Amino acid sequence: MKRALFIALAGASLAACATTEGPSGAVPPPPAPPPNEQPPSANVFRPQDFAWSTVPGRASIQGSLGYKAGQVRYGCQGGDVVLTPETPWSRRRMTILYGSPVSAAVPVATVRARTPSAPSGDYAAFVRHASCDAANRFSFSGLPDGAWFVITVAKPMSGAGEPVAVMRRIETRGGPKALLLN
Repeated sequence: MKRALFIALAGASLAACATTEGPSGAVPPPPAPPPNEQPPSANVFRPQDFAWSTVPGRASIQGSLGYKAGQVRYGCQGGDVVLTPETPWSRRRMTILYGSPVSAAVPVATVRARTPSAPSGDYAAFVRHASCDAANRFSFSGLPDGAWFVITVAKPMSGAGEPVAVMRRIETRGGPKALLLN
């Protein structure tokens, strides 16, 4: 009985592997492989390039703003601090907006003038936000390892001066990281 069952199963398995012939009697070609995924692009927003930043991690950023222009001290109290994941696309965007993919302090009016008028993709879904407290401090936690851009608007605490967008690139690696935006 067992032998008959084994022979029946073996025959069914072999029948499943049989190929069918096309109209001319030839075996049809195998299906085409799926198209290759394109590599990350600096010119095209691709959500999959940002996917790494959505994974919870053990890294954190403890930051503060210490920006000064001459004798004028700036603060970010009550303001938004933005954390943007680094991808080839966002790195290019930082270079366009701030003139550098590493660190910059640029008048807000200049950044607005450099902002491309074309749609920038839906990268807002990957951006994290924190508030700047009364001591000009902010923090982000639960971050995966990777490179990020920290951005805030600094305003003169006293005296004259225009608002300045301060940006700095930072890398996280499994624990707390201190950052001084200046």
